[in-house]
Amino acid sequence: MANFTVSVKWNREMYKDIEVDTDETPEVFKAQIFALTGVLPERQKVMVKGKTLGTSWEGFPIVKGATLLMMGSKEESIPTGPTEKVKFMEDMNEAEIASAMDLPLGLQNLGNTCYMNATVQCLKTVPALTDSLKTFSGHVAVPDTQTSVTAALRDVYLTMDKGAALPPLILVQALHKAFPRFAERDNHGQLAQQDANECWTELVRTLQQKLPAEEATKYPSIIDQFMGGRFSVEMKCDEAEEEPASVSTESFLQLSCFIETDTRYMHSGLISKLTEKITKNSPSLSRDALYTKSSKVDRLPAYLTVQMVRFYYKEKQGGGGVNAKILKDVKFPMILDVYDLCTKRLQEKLLPMREKFKEWEDEEAQRKSAMKDKPKALKGQDGDAKPVNFAPYHFADG
Repeated sequence: MANFTVSVKWNREMYKDIEVDTDETPEVFKAQIFALTGVLPERQKVMVKGKTLGTSWEGFPIVKGATLLMMGSKEESIPTGPTEKVKFMEDMNEAEIASAMDLPLGLQNLGNTCYMNATVQCLKTVPALTDSLKTFSGHVAVPDTQTSVTAALRDVYLTMDKGAALPPLILVQALHKAFPRFAERDNHGQLAQQDANECWTELVRTLQQKLPAEEATKYPSIIDQFMGGRFSVEMKCDEAEEEPASVSTESFLQLSCFIETDTRYMHSGLISKLTEKITKNSPSLSRDALYTKSSKVDRLPAYLTVQMVRFYYKEKQGGGGVNAKILKDVKFPMILDVYDLCTKRLQEKLLPMREKFKEWEDEEAQRKSAMKDKPKALKGQDGDAKPVNFAPYHFADG
């Protein structure tokens, strides 16, 4: 693998120690320059010794330590032209269609990277996280892989916010370096498909290390503050009734829905894992004994992640095994109520707002029933829709 560093001169700026991997396409290298300069790859003209970089490295005299010249201007510096004429959808690109239809911008699949794209899109729905990323000052081209991944994710979101449909090449490259298993290839040399939950877990743990929490909170990171939950765990020995139960706490970043033969609903899959049997040393019996471990949610995060556990290790006849996927249909609600999964302490905190919400639901049902034949009555006197007031969606103190 031809892997080395070069310098790039752009106007009066000199960018040193930019990593080049000639096994990748020049588009990846240009995406790195874009992350540094803000000049889109299609606006870049990269030259060395009179040669211009094209769509491949062939014939381009690049060597370790070389200084390359890059010409190009940022999109913002280009004068704004006259108002565009009306465009039909057939003549629009993906970014224009997304803007016209008020749809979120998509991410290009770079060869079985849909698992990463789905994870990136999901995380982007957390405003506190994206706001924190905007203040992150780390750089992509650094040895620290966690910093590199965080900076690459920040740059992807900034680009998406501008409406530019740029392939997430740098993020894929950073992810492969930080977590080599995502760079595995199949028998045809193509990137292998990966598990979205594994990608989610690695990205969230990385952001947990790199993004601090908001000021005046007791949480170490923005992830712990808005996405971290807490279990209250009771351990009771089944073989020694006189042994007192022990109570402890455990942190979690997601709940797991385990899918078994009789699992038909996500809620039942969540409940099934909250009570389990384990074997551990009993201080009163001085030997290993069977315990019942009972867990209850004692802190619900503002954003709750639920994993559908669809993979399990299936043994083969004659030895060995393979990861098999459970294709069973499991129903889930559009609004997930986990009240019965919580401790009594948390239920007492949730109860006042639950009662208010129930009152609102009853009022809405009565109003819609009464106004079924009078749709105009659902609007204000001026014909505009009535403003909606939102209540807090999480406890600030945890």
